[in-house]
Amino acid sequence: MSLSPDVLTHIGNTPLVRIRRLGDLRPAVQVYAKLEGFNPGGSVKDRPVLRMIRDAEQAGVLSAAAAPLPILLDSSSGNAGIAYAMIGAVKGYRVTLVVPGNATDERKGIMRAYGAELVLSDPLEGSDGAMHIARRLAAEHPERYLYLDQYTNPGNWRAHFDTMGPEILAQTGGRLTHFVAGVGTTGTLVGVGRFLRGVLPAVQVVAAEPDDAVHGIEGWKHLPTAIPPGIYDPTVAHRTIRVATNDAYALTRRLASEEGVFVGASSGAALAAALAVGRDLTEGLVVVVFPDHGGRYLSTPVWRR
Repeated sequence: MSLSPDVLTHIGNTPLVRIRRLGDLRPAVQVYAKLEGFNPGGSVKDRPVLRMIRDAEQAGVLSAAAAPLPILLDSSSGNAGIAYAMIGAVKGYRVTLVVPGNATDERKGIMRAYGAELVLSDPLEGSDGAMHIARRLAAEHPERYLYLDQYTNPGNWRAHFDTMGPEILAQTGGRLTHFVAGVGTTGTLVGVGRFLRGVLPAVQVVAAEPDDAVHGIEGWKHLPTAIPPGIYDPTVAHRTIRVATNDAYALTRRLASEEGVFVGASSGAALAAALAVGRDLTEGLVVVVFPDHGGRYLSTPVWRR
């Protein structure tokens, strides 16, 4: 067993596992899930947050010469905030996060455990409201904060282009026919989608969204009614599948009890879209991204039965 200098060396190279019991698909159709909860921060957001911080370091904005170091600032519904807090702890950076007030106690507790300062925004305004406050803080105190802005920072999608895309290509031996990802900041969809379309021209990229503006799928955006992220590229996906919250919750519970895969509701939602793709196929290999681990959602409605 090799020695690791810190936990950041273990970001990426997550497992790709087959979903065997769900979906009632034809024998020649396979669905594989990229388990991003195996990242040290417990979610897919470790990848883009590390990339955005490293880009800032390479630009000289975060260096000893920039003393006093600015405080890293961003808005997050939870997973990116946890990634910022964890990576900030490793690197010695202070972190301030604007988080919707209705984020689960588990997520807020994890961020605080890593040492981050939280600013709670109006829960009724969701991720867009948190983003507005982060932008205001950055504008009012430019000398204090470094606002990395995961919604507009190209390091977000590039992290997935450079890491997850090649991983999926190698893990499937280039045999995948469809790629499915949920829409939040859109970094995963845009980055992996661009990479795969560049190396596998026949691959189909599918975006998954909530079916309504009022939904319970944490981290996802209903793009027709939300502020589109600056990094979003609508030309990457070949099609969009919209998912009902109840279907997402039901599949999240079934993943745990029937597949032994404990994830958040956004993974159940992504699987709903992947299974919808798979049911239309006579053969194919569908890869779907499961963004995080389920431990930070035990207090949410998905587990209240």
